[in-house]
Amino acid sequence: MGRWEPNARGRLEQAALDLYSERGFEQTTAAQIAERAGLTERTFFRHYADKREVLFGGASALEQIFVDTLADTPDTAAPIESMASTLETVATFFTERHEHSRQRQAVIMANAELRERELIKLASLSTALAATLRRRGVKDPAATLTAEAGIAVFKVGFERWVGDSGERALADFLRESLDELRVVTAGE
Repeated sequence: MGRWEPNARGRLEQAALDLYSERGFEQTTAAQIAERAGLTERTFFRHYADKREVLFGGASALEQIFVDTLADTPDTAAPIESMASTLETVATFFTERHEHSRQRQAVIMANAELRERELIKLASLSTALAATLRRRGVKDPAATLTAEAGIAVFKVGFERWVGDSGERALADFLRESLDELRVVTAGE
């Protein structure tokens, strides 16, 4: 086994995505993922608690990027403008990751347990964003509504992006989704 080779997490993640795409999530074991990655099953469990987490290992890093970016927006910006700026910045995290994101989303959408896990992660992200807005002085319900709206824009824009050819940037889809939300809330 190639335990000495670098990037064990990345290799495990790619092996899992490939196997989930080929065989399905339910039919794939952690041992098979480790073997495909050229690692031991023990190494797999050193990095991930279970075979679901290999798909969600980046969730805490993404949440931290969202929170840090939102916290750094100018205090004078309206909450929704701070969220728009945050979405623009976060979109750069996905540059060159369209195919990976597309493949991951297909695996998640094919399994109810994974869809539920994704929704839980998005709810956690919304909670963290609302707390960040409150620390910036935004009162509730505005903080919660802004966070929820930001997550809705992200979710819709992301789904449209992964369903597209990959020629356009995620930021384009996020802007379009936010513009649609503004139209809906303006009653036009």
